[in-house]
Amino acid sequence: MTTLSLSADEARRIALRAQGFLGAPDRRGGVRGVLRHLGAVQLDTISVLARSHELIPYARLGAVGREAVERAYWSDSHAFEYWSHAACILPIEEWPHFAFRRRANRARGHRWHLLEDKARSTGAVLDRLKADGPLTSSELGGTKNGGEWFDWSETKIAVEWLLDTGEVVCSERRGWKRVYDLAERAVPDALFHDDLEDRECLRRLVALAGRSLGVGTRADIADYHRLKGDQVDAVIADSGLVPVEVEGWGKPAWADPQALASVPRGRHRTTLLSPFDSLVWDRPRTERIFGFTHRLEAYVPKPQRMHGYFAMPLLAGGRLQGRVDPAREGRTLVARQVSLTTPKAAPAMAQALREAALWVGCDAVRVERAQSPAEAAAITAELAALGA
Repeated sequence: MTTLSLSADEARRIALRAQGFLGAPDRRGGVRGVLRHLGAVQLDTISVLARSHELIPYARLGAVGREAVERAYWSDSHAFEYWSHAACILPIEEWPHFAFRRRANRARGHRWHLLEDKARSTGAVLDRLKADGPLTSSELGGTKNGGEWFDWSETKIAVEWLLDTGEVVCSERRGWKRVYDLAERAVPDALFHDDLEDRECLRRLVALAGRSLGVGTRADIADYHRLKGDQVDAVIADSGLVPVEVEGWGKPAWADPQALASVPRGRHRTTLLSPFDSLVWDRPRTERIFGFTHRLEAYVPKPQRMHGYFAMPLLAGGRLQGRVDPAREGRTLVARQVSLTTPKAAPAMAQALREAALWVGCDAVRVERAQSPAEAAAITAELAALGA
């Protein structure tokens, strides 16, 4: 059988469409449609313009109301939080797919912390949840012992262990705190009892990752839900993905057959991306597809940062054409540091900044620093033309 060959440009466009950035956005599906389409939305504590899980649907749909985003995720038992690429919001339909991970956690016996009396502590948590309904760890009895931030209380260790093993589910975030509920109550019955064996879990997750990526290498597919390479190898032949060769990749790759069924066409989205967006969260893949090197510098000492605390890549015309480190000062969005890959990207950067400012309730944009005075002047002039 002849392996299909794709040009680097075809692979890039397939990836963009698969991630919801090429063609008309699914406004009917809304935020929930974005979540189902991506299969996982990463959570993170950092909030600059907004938290990352809010930025993900915004990047694809435009100015979705931020309260509407939260409602879409957490109401009607539509989603749950679990360990996928990282801590992620996942469609509730994926609950059965992570049975292999829950079983592995159970077999290991613990994660980071050890419980002094596992049966007593977990039993107490389950009893409280059964009696009182969904609760945060604070409501269950406290999160910390009073030491360092990771010095968890026995209650917190117990409820996180129950989360890891699937007896408890995180059914929502409230004020950024996890809200825990009994899995048997929060997960629809048909899904709760769909206890897939390990191989079927892996097969489905590999197939879903391939669909969400459009096309990817073994490492790309494994990284999407943080599988191991040998787990991908064991099931990829049965996943429905088809082998392809991509120009310049130099590695075997697989594609979703539906992604190959039609030529990716349509309007490109111009937007700022969270560094935790699934289009760019895999840094080697981002470099391979877009020729763009991006690193989150939030945890890099300030004097050593090249692009800023929370530099957001600029997607325009189907390419990554720059980045900006944003901040808010009252009703002004401040571009603390901007860099473009080409001077031609100034109008796109201005458009993306203006749209982001309006979304978060700012009515002005100020460029504080750029790679050069000419670049700052060009973006500022474009902003003025947009009325920002």
